[in-house]
Amino acid sequence: MPLEPLSQKEIEDRLAELPGWSLDGDRIARSYRLPTHIAAAAMVVHIAQVQDELDHHSDLTLGYHTVSLTVNTHSVGGAVTERDFALARRVEDLAAAHGAQ
Repeated sequence: MPLEPLSQKEIEDRLAELPGWSLDGDRIARSYRLPTHIAAAAMVVHIAQVQDELDHHSDLTLGYHTVSLTVNTHSVGGAVTERDFALARRVEDLAAAHGAQ
């Protein structure tokens, strides 16, 4: 089944299930605050591993005690798809283990 862009309603419904995530233009986005810079760096490495596993990559930014990511699907013209939400859910699953808020 080909990957299709989600409708605005579908995006809103999925975002309601992911507290902290929002629509930022044509991407979904989330920033996390972590207890230390090392914890933030470790989370970035963990996210990178998940992205390689899913073969779907976000724009990922490491800051001082922060990790931010934005994601959309380039292969469908930069729209938001179910792949973006699959990645977001995986990131949410690993965030708590890194002390992310």
